[in-house]
Amino acid sequence: MSALRARLSSTVFARRLLYNTKNNSKRIIYAKPLSIYNNDKLTFISCYSTVSDHQPVETVKGNAERKEFQAETRMLLDIVARSLYSDKEVFIRELISNASDALEKFRYLSVSSTTESPKLENIDRPLNIQLTTDKQNRTLTFQDSGIGMTKEEMIQNLGTIARSGSKSFIEEIKKQGAEEASSIIGQFGVGFYSAFMVADKIEVFTRSSIEGSQGYKWSSDGSGSYEIQEVDGVPIGTKIIVYLKTDCREFADDTTVKNIIMKYSNFIGSPILLNDEQINSIKPLWLMEPKEVTQEQHIEFYRFISNSYDKPRFTLHYKTDAPLSIRSILYVPEGKPGLFELSRDSDVGVALYSRKILIKNKAENILPKWLRFVKGVVDSEDIPLNLSRELLQNSALIAKLRHVLTNRFLKFMVETSNKDPVGYDAFYKDYSLFFKEGIVTGQSPLEKEEIAKLLRFESSKLESGSKTSLADYNSRQSNDQRNIYYLAAPSRELAQSSPYYESLKKRDVEVLFCYEMYDELVLLELKEFGGRQLISVENDMQKDPADKSDNIIGIDDLQQSQVNEIITFLKSNLSGKVFEVRTTQKLDSHPCVIIVPEMAAARHFIRTQAQNLSEENRFALLRPQLEINAKHPIIKKLHKLINSDKDLANMVAQQLFSNAMVTAGLLMDARNLITNINDLLVKALEKH
Repeated sequence: MSALRARLSSTVFARRLLYNTKNNSKRIIYAKPLSIYNNDKLTFISCYSTVSDHQPVETVKGNAERKEFQAETRMLLDIVARSLYSDKEVFIRELISNASDALEKFRYLSVSSTTESPKLENIDRPLNIQLTTDKQNRTLTFQDSGIGMTKEEMIQNLGTIARSGSKSFIEEIKKQGAEEASSIIGQFGVGFYSAFMVADKIEVFTRSSIEGSQGYKWSSDGSGSYEIQEVDGVPIGTKIIVYLKTDCREFADDTTVKNIIMKYSNFIGSPILLNDEQINSIKPLWLMEPKEVTQEQHIEFYRFISNSYDKPRFTLHYKTDAPLSIRSILYVPEGKPGLFELSRDSDVGVALYSRKILIKNKAENILPKWLRFVKGVVDSEDIPLNLSRELLQNSALIAKLRHVLTNRFLKFMVETSNKDPVGYDAFYKDYSLFFKEGIVTGQSPLEKEEIAKLLRFESSKLESGSKTSLADYNSRQSNDQRNIYYLAAPSRELAQSSPYYESLKKRDVEVLFCYEMYDELVLLELKEFGGRQLISVENDMQKDPADKSDNIIGIDDLQQSQVNEIITFLKSNLSGKVFEVRTTQKLDSHPCVIIVPEMAAARHFIRTQAQNLSEENRFALLRPQLEINAKHPIIKKLHKLINSDKDLANMVAQQLFSNAMVTAGLLMDARNLITNINDLLVKALEKH
């Protein structure tokens, strides 16, 4: 026995394989050599925190069953075969991510199962991901001890693209072409197929965690079909053997693979072993004290959870125990929002945990849809582990969690806008659309006002390019001004020359200029801010619009009787187009203007719904009112033309109306005016 002790105490070898005879178990233990001897039984002391079970030899039985890939899958494989990714190394990230999902699913089911749930086998087994490189045989093997798959699950997960997001990916490929796909494939969970970029063949061995499950082997060369075969001796979980192409042999090098793991998968929540050495750090950053987390750790973690290469622009590390227990990290991306983030069909990018157990990777309703650009992690001990999809959508607890997180994020963004106005302005340029969406789609007036604190607009009182918040606008107004005035226009030049702005400009009233197409709808939906009503300058013009005097307007101007003649003429000439004609004293340099109740809603209607309506029906719905400036030279000349040249007067009246409709933004296509303008010019130049 002393000889045995001497052998086991030897330091000649870096590692020993020792059989542990305790409880008659046969388990290979990887351990650095230490003295091991106790009561005639072999025991061990390991310098490693993890161990690996002895892998039994898989024994294939029966005949292989050949199946064809689903049509969409064949298309995807064809795209992948043409080197879809610019960096082929990301297949390692994708397969590790799939393995992590399998571990998380098993961990979740093992703690949330009920008496009616299928019984799981060996629930106390170590949960880890093992990668093994083999340069000689040019293989890279991925093995996890997670949930595993049944035969039906294997066909569903490996033979078809079952996920709606994956189908969306295929549709996007059809639209954009394969060369555009490298930037978006990672968003759709089709990562398993990415391995065919580097593989001549892939074999998958799997056995479900459900007690009594049969093991199976899946194999394919990616050419259009795959084979499934029953196999004995398969451990619970999934093993994927990637047989590498000759020009991809570098992925069988352990140093290369280690660097890729550190780059993409360092924050996977389970141990990742490469050739029996643990690689990843497994630090749940959201559970650490905010001051303990470095900027480098945040960058690395953000890139991991977002599958992106940029940096977080802003970081909110938030911890609270009231009214809920919340540990979270929320990131605002540095890059511009992508095509799918702009679409409301894209997923919210926040993962939901409870006591470090992943509930859902992209959890809906944890943040409102308009905050889908935010990436991060939320962990709450108050969330039950058996949270169903229905509860996730309708639970009062989830609603409360969403309310707390949304308010905290909005407060954080307001603080950021004050501390770093330059950085916030750059962010606002790329992401303002999301805030505006939040106001339009939101249900709570209080939340809308909180979002509105983040809006920025140019102002008539500020230089071109400088923007102001609604709160700053209010701070500049006197107490007796009860309104916030705004004007929608494509540019500052057009806003300042707008007939609707003239009256307020003369009164020296500050006006916000809204250049984006939907800004006025946002403010229309917001209704008020800080106790002041949001009023369009066009609506302001409708207050007391008519002249009250029956006397002569001015010494050199038209008398009231002459004005009445013009009004009667315009009503007749523009019959079916205008439903009222009257004078206004709010214009100075413009001859006339169109007034429509709720101008913003009318413009939105013209842009989105009026295409199929006849001109007569459009005017009937809009019911435009024409207000004329009786002091303007064109109006004076028009009065003379009524008696001297009726045809020219008719053409001028039509052109005045068209010009006013263009200025109001209520004309569908201004190109139709060209013919009328040319006819008017011909008529006007007849005597020259």
